[in-house]
Amino acid sequence: MEIEREYQKSLDYIYSFIDLSITRNLRYSPEKFNLSRMYKLMSLLGDPQLKYDVIHVAGTKGKGSICAMTASIIREAGYKVGFYSSPHMIDFRERIKINNNNIPKNVLTNYVTKLRTIINSVEKVSTFEIITAIAFKYFADQQVEIALIEVGMGGRLDATNVVKPIISVISPVSHDHMKILGNTIAKIAEEKAGIIKKSVPVIISPQKKSAKDAIERIADSKGSLIIDTSEKYKFKQIKYSLLKQSFMIIDKASNLIVPNSSVYEIPLLGDHQINNAITAYGCIVQLRKFGYKVSDNALANGFSKVEWPGRFEVIHHKPLIIVDGAHNKDSIRKLRNTIKKYLGSKKVTLIFGASEDKEVRAMLQIIRPYIEHFIFTKSEHPRALGISELENFAGNLDLENYSTSEIDNIIPFILRKSKHDQVFIASGSIFIAGAIKQLLAEWEK
Repeated sequence: MEIEREYQKSLDYIYSFIDLSITRNLRYSPEKFNLSRMYKLMSLLGDPQLKYDVIHVAGTKGKGSICAMTASIIREAGYKVGFYSSPHMIDFRERIKINNNNIPKNVLTNYVTKLRTIINSVEKVSTFEIITAIAFKYFADQQVEIALIEVGMGGRLDATNVVKPIISVISPVSHDHMKILGNTIAKIAEEKAGIIKKSVPVIISPQKKSAKDAIERIADSKGSLIIDTSEKYKFKQIKYSLLKQSFMIIDKASNLIVPNSSVYEIPLLGDHQINNAITAYGCIVQLRKFGYKVSDNALANGFSKVEWPGRFEVIHHKPLIIVDGAHNKDSIRKLRNTIKKYLGSKKVTLIFGASEDKEVRAMLQIIRPYIEHFIFTKSEHPRALGISELENFAGNLDLENYSTSEIDNIIPFILRKSKHDQVFIASGSIFIAGAIKQLLAEWEK
């Protein structure tokens, strides 16, 4: 089909530029990481990122979930909402959404065609900068009223940091991308806090003390109010299953359920997702102060209707197959806790692959007590860790495992080998989770 061919040509063009996401052993350098190219690109496009309200979200884990929940709530309130995230799980167009609809293929192709001359005029522009520019222009052209913008990596020098948000958000900070962002929580938090703008309120999720201290220091220097959701709120979980969980939000100062004894449901599982929901709730409280009309019904409906795949997502029931994008020590720890809580004594096989810059040995040690068997594999991503390296980790940790470099073989293998009480979880990388989900969908056609 002509549309498919032109769409693929557009993606090939976007990825023909410097793609820092696939660069091995990447380090910070002024040439690679600075905002001058992005500011020039935005200026040439008429500064589209300044034509709608923005909630800018940084952090190590949970930022996508916070964006997805907040966007869902605002959409339920009747507003036109943009949502920019990365990376995508299966379809590139997942990165750029309006009212939860992916940017159409023909529209993306038209933007690449229209913007090509401008893009080519910016020396050493990167793939991520181009995608970000297209998203900002698309949102402006479609006249969104507000956009949830998720930081790609870090914050201070991320291409998204040319926005002027009305709210900044920092999700939990943990170790990740240490070669680039720093090897301590405090240094990483400083990079994340680089999104804080003068006098713009900052909503933060529960943080380690060193991260919180760094964020507060930068917020104070900018005269920005910090709303620490862990100090203001706590939650009471009502019930949970593999379909959804319900909870109440409790104001710590008054010890009252807010608002109006409400019980919320979300289809995202794990206690950490309730903390993400509370951060989203904090965003809504601030938006209401800015004049946004978000009813309690919109709040409840937005939570219940949120879609954010690849986060302890059940994709098959017999056998039970779950995909989860956990890709660092902290998120693997959350996955371990969720397995313990939701799966009990079930026998779990972990389909595992990871990127070469991750602390793989530590990740495997954390998850090991709850895994009966490992299947090691690799995605097609250029930074995927090789099978031989995974097998070395397995040998050193004495892990019972099966390895295959052909990820396409895994679905028929597990469907053939599965027993009634067995659970298969694909994790270690969003690319592994996405590949398994896509392969299962193709197998079931």
